[in-house]
Amino acid sequence: MPNEAAPPRLSRARIWNMCCGLFGVQVVWGLQNVNTSRIFQTLGAHVEGLAILWIAAPVTGLVIQPLIGHMSDRTWGPLGRRRPYLLGGALLTALALLAMPNAGTIWMASLALWLLTASINVAAEPFRALVADNLPEAQRTTGFAVQTFFIGSGAVLASALPWMLAHWMGVATVAPPGVLPPTVRIAFYIGAVFLIGAVLWTVATTAERPPEQIHAHRPHAPAVPTRKGAAILIRSGIVWIAAGLAIGGFAHAEGLRRGIYIVAILAVLFGMAQLVAVRLRRRGGGSIGVLEIVEDILHMPLVLKRLAVVQFFTWFGLFAMWVYTVPAIAADHYGSTDPATASYNACADWVGVLFAGYNGVAAIVALALPPFAARIGRPRLHAAGLLLGALGLLGFVAIADPAWLWLPAVGIGCAWASILSTPYAMLSDALPPHKIGVYMGIHNIFLVLPQLVAATMLDVLVARVFHSRAIYALGLAAASLFVAAIAALAVPDRPARG
Repeated sequence: MPNEAAPPRLSRARIWNMCCGLFGVQVVWGLQNVNTSRIFQTLGAHVEGLAILWIAAPVTGLVIQPLIGHMSDRTWGPLGRRRPYLLGGALLTALALLAMPNAGTIWMASLALWLLTASINVAAEPFRALVADNLPEAQRTTGFAVQTFFIGSGAVLASALPWMLAHWMGVATVAPPGVLPPTVRIAFYIGAVFLIGAVLWTVATTAERPPEQIHAHRPHAPAVPTRKGAAILIRSGIVWIAAGLAIGGFAHAEGLRRGIYIVAILAVLFGMAQLVAVRLRRRGGGSIGVLEIVEDILHMPLVLKRLAVVQFFTWFGLFAMWVYTVPAIAADHYGSTDPATASYNACADWVGVLFAGYNGVAAIVALALPPFAARIGRPRLHAAGLLLGALGLLGFVAIADPAWLWLPAVGIGCAWASILSTPYAMLSDALPPHKIGVYMGIHNIFLVLPQLVAATMLDVLVARVFHSRAIYALGLAAASLFVAAIAALAVPDRPARG
C-alpha cells in the first residue's frame, strides 16, 4: 500500500488562509438563519407554517453533503480534491443570494431557498475535510477552532447587516406589504460579494496534498459482502422500508401536514438503497459508486455513532431557535405578529443583532477552546457548552425586557463555539484517512436529519400544543440542548491536543 504519511505541521498563517473561506460561507448561513422566516412572513406565510417552508435546508444537506464528501474523496485535478467544490458551490450560491430577496411569492422564495441551501452545502462540506486532510492530529483542534472563529465572524456580519444598513447608512427598514425592506435585499447582495471573495482567497492560498499521500483512492475495489453482512443489509433495508411506510400511513390517518411524508419517503429510499447495494454487489462484485455511502453509514466508527445522538438533539434545538426566535420575540416582547409593521421589523433587526452577538461570542470563545479541551477532555467541554446554550434559550423565554436578551445570547454563543469545532475535532481523529470526506458528509446527516424531523413536527406542535405561541418552541429547544449535553458525556475520545 502507499505510505500513509502524516501531514506536516502548518504555520498559523496557512491555517488561517485555509479556513477563511468559511467566513463567506457563514455570511450566507447567517443571512438565511435570520431572514428566512421574515421573508416568508412578508410574503404571507403564517407562523404555524414556517417550519415546513424551511425544509429545504435539512433535505438538501441530507442528500448533498454525503454525496459531495464521497465525490471529493475521489476527485483530483488542477485545483485538487476539495477546492473545485468550494469554488463551484460558492458561484451557485451567489446567484441564489441575488434571487431570494427578490422573490414575489412564497413558492418563488421556497424555490430560491432550495437553490441557496443546495449550493451552499456544496461549498460548505469540503471545508471540514480540508482541515482533516492538511493538518496533523496535533493541530486539528486548533484548525477547527480557527474555522469557528471565521464562522462566528461571518455570522456577526450577516446577522447585523440589516441593522447596520438601517442605523449607519439610513437605508429604509419598511416597505409596502408583500415586499422586503431594502435593508434585507441589500444585505443579501453584500453577502454574495463576501462569499465569493472569501472562498477565492482560500482557493488561491491553499495547497492540497496529493491522493497518494492521503489514500484518496485505494487500489482495490470493495469486497463482495459476506453472507452475514448481506443478511444484515437486507434486514436493515426491510426495517427502514417498513418504518417509512408506517410513518406515511400514520400521517395519512391523522391528517398531518405533508412535510412528514418527506421523512417517510427518505426512510423508504434508504431501505431500498440497502437492498440495491446487496443486489449489485452479488451480481458484479466491483465498486458500486455512491451506494457505498449506504454501507459506510451502517459501519460507522463508534465515535460517529455516539456523536449522532448528540448532534440530533443539538440541531433539533438550533433549528427551532432559528425558525421561531423572530416571531416569538416579536409577539411576546414587541406585541406584533404583522411583518409589515415597524415594531415587527424593529424586532427582526434586534434579533439580527442578538444573533450577531452570539456568533461574536463564539468567534472569541472558539480560540480559547483548545487548552480547555486538553485539560478537561473534549466530551466534557462540549457538554458544558451545550448546557450553557440550553440556559441561554431558557433566558429567551424567561426574560421579559428585550433589551436584556443579549445576556442569554452569550450562553448560546458559548454553545455555538463548541458545536462548530469540538465534534469535528473528535471525529477527524477517529476516521480512516481515505474516507474523511464521506464520513464528514455522513456526520452532517445527523445535523440535518433532526432539522428535517423538526420541520415536520414543529408546525403541529406550535399550532396544536402551543396554541400558536412560538415562544414555547424556544423552551423546547432548550430542553433538546440539555439532552444533548448529557449525551455528549458518553462520546469516547482520544486525549485532546492543541
